[in-house]
Amino acid sequence: MSRGGHASWTQRLLVVIFCLDLTFNFTMAQLRYSIPEKGVDNAVVGNVAKDLGLDVSGLKARGFRVVSGPTEPLFGLNNGVLRVMRKIDREEVCERISPCVVNIKIVVENPLEVHYVAIEILDVNDHSPTFPDNETRLEISESALPGARFQLQSAHDPDSDAFSVHSYRISENEHFRLEVKDRGEDGKIPVLYLHKALDKESARSHKLLLTALDGGKPARSGTTAILINVLDVNDNMPVFTSDTYSAVLKENAPIGTTILQVNATDLDDGPNGEVVYSFGNNVNSKLRKVFDVDAVTGEITVKGSIDFEAKDKYEIDIKASDKGPVPLETEKSVIISIMDLNDNTPEIEVTSFSSAIAENSKPGTTVALISVNDKDSGVNGKITCHVRGDIPFMLTPSLQDNMFSLITKSHLDREHQAKYDVTIVAKDAGEPPLSSHKTISVTVSDVNDNSPEFSSNLYTFYINENNIAGGFLFSVSAHDSDEGQNAVISFDIGRNGDEHKIMTSFLSINSENGHISALKSFDFETLKSFQFQVVAADGGSPPLSSNVTVKVFILDQNDNAPVILYPVSSNGSAEGVEEIPRNLKAGDLVTKVRAYDADIGYNGWLLFSLQQVSDHSLFSLDRYTGQIRTLRSFTETDEAEHRLLILVKDNGNVSLSATATVTVKLVEPKEAFAASDIKSAAKVDEEDNVTFYLIVTLGSVSLLFVISIIVLIAMQCSKSTEYTSKYLQDANYDGTLCHSIQYRSGDKRYMLVGPRMSIGSTVVPGSHANTLVLPDRRHTSGEV
Repeated sequence: MSRGGHASWTQRLLVVIFCLDLTFNFTMAQLRYSIPEKGVDNAVVGNVAKDLGLDVSGLKARGFRVVSGPTEPLFGLNNGVLRVMRKIDREEVCERISPCVVNIKIVVENPLEVHYVAIEILDVNDHSPTFPDNETRLEISESALPGARFQLQSAHDPDSDAFSVHSYRISENEHFRLEVKDRGEDGKIPVLYLHKALDKESARSHKLLLTALDGGKPARSGTTAILINVLDVNDNMPVFTSDTYSAVLKENAPIGTTILQVNATDLDDGPNGEVVYSFGNNVNSKLRKVFDVDAVTGEITVKGSIDFEAKDKYEIDIKASDKGPVPLETEKSVIISIMDLNDNTPEIEVTSFSSAIAENSKPGTTVALISVNDKDSGVNGKITCHVRGDIPFMLTPSLQDNMFSLITKSHLDREHQAKYDVTIVAKDAGEPPLSSHKTISVTVSDVNDNSPEFSSNLYTFYINENNIAGGFLFSVSAHDSDEGQNAVISFDIGRNGDEHKIMTSFLSINSENGHISALKSFDFETLKSFQFQVVAADGGSPPLSSNVTVKVFILDQNDNAPVILYPVSSNGSAEGVEEIPRNLKAGDLVTKVRAYDADIGYNGWLLFSLQQVSDHSLFSLDRYTGQIRTLRSFTETDEAEHRLLILVKDNGNVSLSATATVTVKLVEPKEAFAASDIKSAAKVDEEDNVTFYLIVTLGSVSLLFVISIIVLIAMQCSKSTEYTSKYLQDANYDGTLCHSIQYRSGDKRYMLVGPRMSIGSTVVPGSHANTLVLPDRRHTSGEV
């Protein structure tokens, strides 16, 4: 703008201000400050209040402030002092405007005053020249003549003119020089010209460094690289950079894995020097499926499956050719060695195997021959084997590598375990190790090493007398832990003792099921108990056997009728005559009927009763003792002879009985004494016979009692209480000819009683009223 124009603008501004002042009492002033760019925050620009002559104390009341636009203000007031609010970049605020002036308005009210403040931002050389690209490429044919010029890109510096780009320079070289063109506002432009002709064979390219300097002190600079490629004709073939190429590739490498990169160079330029790679003409199709070569980079990559076990080394021909009109080419062999990985698990093969082994085999017996193989090599192919689990088998190595014998390491017992699933584990020494396993089943064959075992160590049976001959009595059972024929059991009765030969000859046993039957009927009165042995033998070869003792107790049945011992006539009939004096008093003994029953217990307990009597008021009969007594004294009117029919019966379930007839004659006392003297001699003989019978009977009973006690003591010592029957003498025996014994079977206590029952005894239901159950006093005394 010209000076005349600026004066006219000033005059118009003064007119406007004058008019505003007349209307609003408006005042205005203008100040100018300068600060360097990028100063510190809160830096002082100037004391505006002082420069305007304003009272500092009243500024706050008058609203002294900077009027700013919508953007963040660069400056602010603090007690009348103008300060920088943030760092100021001149190139950001004014770009390429010079000088860089920022105008702000300061307003104060009462009266309203507007003051303009111009702040000049002074430039600082804080920028270096920069080129658009860090590198510039030029292609110049070696046929270019000296003096040829090539314009280069100019550098840019955003600082003001004083600090902008002032000059250029280029690195020293023998082929190029630098010229600078000044285009005014567009700045200075560097130009490269050829000073000396280029030679492609001497240098394929040239690299120069172009430097731009600004006007600062010290000057700041920027650089760019100039790469010059010399173009040539296709007169050179590609040449590989290495004489040999080799690589090691891990097997199972994934498809796309880069193995190595071949590199070939061509001294020519352009298409003549561009090298492409391919397989040689002699590479077969199989190799082309495994490997691939990148035509541009020369990288050889994996295309198919790599398996060391299939092939551990490859030799491939790689061809490098240029893109000239008549391509030139060369070939180079690449050797690829495959590294073995532990990628194959051991293989287990059973070459010889015995599926069954006898249980009596000695430790070390060979069961199977095991062969293991690993296709890997080296450490990866080293194999160790073992048997899994705690079983009586183990592996031992053989003289041949990777061959093992499966043998027994301890004794076998088929009855403990009849079959083993033997798992053989093979593991290689690779990292990480791989393993495999194979399971074979080994059956332990049976050997006859177990004798039959009876279900009980002692058998005790109770059978009734008068059993049916040939009928089933009882049975024994046994089992054998072996199998097959070794476990087939046959039973027999042992007949090796003289004392048992007689009894065992009347017994028969089923050899298959152990059922025992009697060939004759037993009589309790003849035989109370007996024992024998049963032998169980298996079907092995040789057979094994065991025996058990069987004790048999005969239970009494009511099969004997009472026998009248007195009275007995000369012809054997139960009839007798008793003469008694008439002067007998009431309760006097007339006579006693004596009887005997060979049975025991209820079956042998006899009861007496009067069946017929001429005068019921004269005589009484004791039902237990058989004594006949007078009920009253005789009178003159009583008949001289009385006939009494006495019935004697036992207490069996089906009672058996006998009768006796007693004729009582009444005589005078003198006659009675005489008659008694006459009969005494005959009666003595008769009583002697009776006494003999009584002695024999009592002796037999006593002998049976002693034998029973001995048997019971032996049984008590040889078996548990559960199988014991205890026979005890009845303390209440009153001298009659009836048996009275106690015994225990299982958890019940029994008493077979005679003519008198014990107090507190009870009849057991189901025992046919022949047996009494006594209270078991053993429990009260703590016996278990």
